[in-house]
Amino acid sequence: MAGLGLPVYVALALVFLLIPIGYTFAFSFNDSAKSNLAWRGFTLEKWLTVCNEPGLCEAFGNSILVGVVATVLATALGTAIAIALVRYRFRFRSSISLLLFLPMATPEVVLGAGLAAQFLALGTQKGIVTVILAHTMFCISFVVVTVKARVAGLDPALEEAGRDLYGSAAQVFWRITFPLLLPGILAAALLSFALSFDDFIITNFNAGSVDTFPKFIYIAAARGIPAEANVIASAVFILAIAIVVVSQVGRAARQKRLDRLS
Repeated sequence: MAGLGLPVYVALALVFLLIPIGYTFAFSFNDSAKSNLAWRGFTLEKWLTVCNEPGLCEAFGNSILVGVVATVLATALGTAIAIALVRYRFRFRSSISLLLFLPMATPEVVLGAGLAAQFLALGTQKGIVTVILAHTMFCISFVVVTVKARVAGLDPALEEAGRDLYGSAAQVFWRITFPLLLPGILAAALLSFALSFDDFIITNFNAGSVDTFPKFIYIAAARGIPAEANVIASAVFILAIAIVVVSQVGRAARQKRLDRLS
């Protein structure tokens, strides 16, 4: 019995963490009317008519658009910065490395308010563009930290071998450096997209009249989150799990083929 303490604790903690997800999934099938606070019966109608809720699909589309654009921009800029910080020596290099951690350590309320004040001072109309710029700014730090670790662990001898074989700088980068950095870049991109898609505080300060999915959920929570919103949240969760499962199965299959060849 003494050895069951830790497994029981882990199981209880896992159940506690999964309760909100289970609630969201269950109430996506609720036959609700104006409110989705009480169970009224099982139905598949909400899954088939998810866009009937006014503004929901538009807000979800805005979140996808912001997440994709901000991820592409932050990943490209953050990867270049990470390579520069690891491979090159220049003035204020240490100071820049330190400053890159500030957006990660700064509370989102402070960051969001500061960006909103900056856009106001520049006379910029708040909208989808300001949200993308704000998300790109705070995602860059996470990209730099993630890719920087990958760059630091890269063996320079591999690139030297490419140059010894008369490869140009561009050929060495795209055929040797970039493929080796790709796992770290993809991890940084996925992290950036998750942070951008999930963000509410910074978005709320800088979105103006534009709604994103987290902003829609916050506004709808006052009267009860509609079942259609639970449908989208459940679908996103299922898609994320499917991506992880497919990735792990593919990785295991590749490893099995490599073991067979060796």
